[in-house]
Amino acid sequence: MPSESKSSPISQLPSISKPPDGGFMAWWHVFLCHMVFFNTWGLANSYGVFQQHYTETLGHSASDIGWIGGIQMFLMLFGGVFSGRATDAGYFRHCFVTGVIMQVFGLCMASLSTRYYEILLSQAVCVGIGSGLVFTPGLSVMGSYFQKYRSVAVGLSAAGAATGGMVYPATTNALLNHSHVGYPWTMRILALIMLVTHIPSVVGYRPYLPPRSTGPVVEWSAFREWPFVFFTASMFLNFWGLYMAFYYLGIFAREQIRLQESINLLVVLNGVGVIGRGSPCFIGERFTGIVNITILCSTISAICVYCWVAIDDVPGLYAWAVIYGIFAGATQALLPALATRQTKDITKVGTRTGMVLTIVSFSCLTAPAIQGALIQACGGDYLGAQAFSASSIVLGMICLWLYRWCQVGLKIDVKV
Repeated sequence: MPSESKSSPISQLPSISKPPDGGFMAWWHVFLCHMVFFNTWGLANSYGVFQQHYTETLGHSASDIGWIGGIQMFLMLFGGVFSGRATDAGYFRHCFVTGVIMQVFGLCMASLSTRYYEILLSQAVCVGIGSGLVFTPGLSVMGSYFQKYRSVAVGLSAAGAATGGMVYPATTNALLNHSHVGYPWTMRILALIMLVTHIPSVVGYRPYLPPRSTGPVVEWSAFREWPFVFFTASMFLNFWGLYMAFYYLGIFAREQIRLQESINLLVVLNGVGVIGRGSPCFIGERFTGIVNITILCSTISAICVYCWVAIDDVPGLYAWAVIYGIFAGATQALLPALATRQTKDITKVGTRTGMVLTIVSFSCLTAPAIQGALIQACGGDYLGAQAFSASSIVLGMICLWLYRWCQVGLKIDVKV
């Protein structure tokens, strides 16, 4: 199996001995990255409330509306291959500030939009590109401050997706249903929240590594490394299935169970993710190994989606949202943590992470539309979409096992 290099990548950087793995600046960047997740994944995880609102007001099918959220997530991840390499080359601040401006501008333009294509251009394209310029650079710079505790740091950062996933949908729902606010001012208020919460990151982020001026945007040699291939396939397949609930749970609750305040389910689903995103990374780093606990959480997530088929009452759906929210949130946090470990050369963290996220972006692009089309093809029944999502997660879990096998073989009692 090809290896990257026998020489130590850190030894090639004379001014840097090793990542600090702690201290004020390192943990300060964890907080800043938490806010990056808040304004990227937190907003994306909140799309369920927009999915429901746009389906009711724009007169388009659920599959059509799903493309808005799918394109937003696609561009957020697809841009990682470019913004990640630009970060390695020393253009972090250029990417980050431009991304923040585009995110805020996109939400402001969405406030003026009344037609499907206008919302597609503003909320999907503009916000999505901006998120891509913010997310991968923010994650890779934070990751460069850690080596031993990188997974814990990424897990705490990823909890921002849960806090954002509570704040954005709860705020959006309250404002949309307020008689004196409405959709335009809702989007402007969301833009203000995003701008204010981005300020600490714009001011406080400091890249730890010096620029790496040479090197390709895509490191094609990575695709000759089977661990990298299996991990990337695993993350693609897991994300193909994990996000169905975040988009369609509210509509399912309203249409299938007649629950009017269905937005509360989305808040619960995201809220318990604070537990799911933070604690598993610590447990994995300290006791079980990150790969082992990711396999466990992915397996339980798949089982939960299969069990969703049998739920037909409100208490059962709330209980399901709590359990699934914990383990799906854990899987969503653990996989990016592993993505930052796909190279031993810390100068290539941005490039490799961007490559993984770019490939995964295609699953985020197609999943909502596929699931919406399956619901429509089944006459409003969710069974086909649920089976597709659960089976995708199962295949992703199998690829994780193969990734583990490449590293330690068939040994079971090994921390990896």
